[in-house]
Amino acid sequence: MTPKERVQKFFKKEPLDQMPLFSGMGAVTIQAIEKMGVRFPEIHTDGELMGQSAMLSAEMWDMDGAVVPYDMCIPAEAMGRGVTLYTDVEDILYPTVPTKWANLDEADLPDAYDHLFSEARMPVVDGAIKYALDYDGGKYAVGSWCLGPFTLAGQVIELDVLLKGVAKDKKRVNDFLASMTKYVITMAKHYESLGVDYISIREMGSGTDLLSPRMWKTLIKPNLEQVFDALSVPTVNHICGGTDLIVEMMGDCGADAVSVDQKNNVVEARQKLGDDTLLLGNFDPYKTLVQIDSAEVDAVIKECVDNGVDAVWPGCDLWPDVKAENMQAYVDAVHNYGKAATPAVGRI
Repeated sequence: MTPKERVQKFFKKEPLDQMPLFSGMGAVTIQAIEKMGVRFPEIHTDGELMGQSAMLSAEMWDMDGAVVPYDMCIPAEAMGRGVTLYTDVEDILYPTVPTKWANLDEADLPDAYDHLFSEARMPVVDGAIKYALDYDGGKYAVGSWCLGPFTLAGQVIELDVLLKGVAKDKKRVNDFLASMTKYVITMAKHYESLGVDYISIREMGSGTDLLSPRMWKTLIKPNLEQVFDALSVPTVNHICGGTDLIVEMMGDCGADAVSVDQKNNVVEARQKLGDDTLLLGNFDPYKTLVQIDSAEVDAVIKECVDNGVDAVWPGCDLWPDVKAENMQAYVDAVHNYGKAATPAVGRI
């Protein structure tokens, strides 16, 4: 199978030759950036450089797919919140949003969001996706991602404003999140129209570290259901942090797969979701690929497979400055332990 075929068949739960090695979050590595002869800030502002860095990372590490963009600020930047790119910094720093609305009175939300795709760095993402889809004759799967409505809201307004407003100003909070949901759907459908193979919706700030299961059910789940219902491309519901108490609701939002991070008890998640659900996770990317000795990586990946995931995914973006020997150990382990069938996906 080609890498693209492997990922496409994976989402259809068709038998594979081996477990696909891919992610729904950024997986750009410093080795690819250095090979290109560019600096980290440059890949966030040029569509070809972003696409090239994604695809070269996939090619260098024998991955089946690549994902763009890399930073969370692009939609907020397009809405006029600005961006800090750290262009003069030599270290790896992701762009950040410098200004957020302080309260709901300041918020200026448009009636529609289609016009924003020509604003700020939105065209950069389009260029990166097009570059990636054409790379090496379309050999690799190409994914993209959007923040979930609640997490996107946190990029343009302080989340404590919304959380406090749930009790005191419920209608305006719900209206604000409804507008963010509209933005996420518009963005995801736009990437879908460009031809991406899958889309991750990253409602990262909504784990039970922050929200109770009851609040998640009423504040987060209905909006995610709208997003997944609007899309036809394969989708992944990803949440960082504590998800043990909400993983069944995550699986009931309409996405094709559920992705969890290292805080999740995957064994219990598999029992709750059943063997027919595509379950992705759940190693700590920074600890595994940057901090520990490369000899320890194999056991980390084996545990993920033994615990019942259908594809070994990092709990969040790969930190670009991975150790080459750790990255290679990760790739080798997935290829080794991924030969056997998983709960939801058989082997040919």
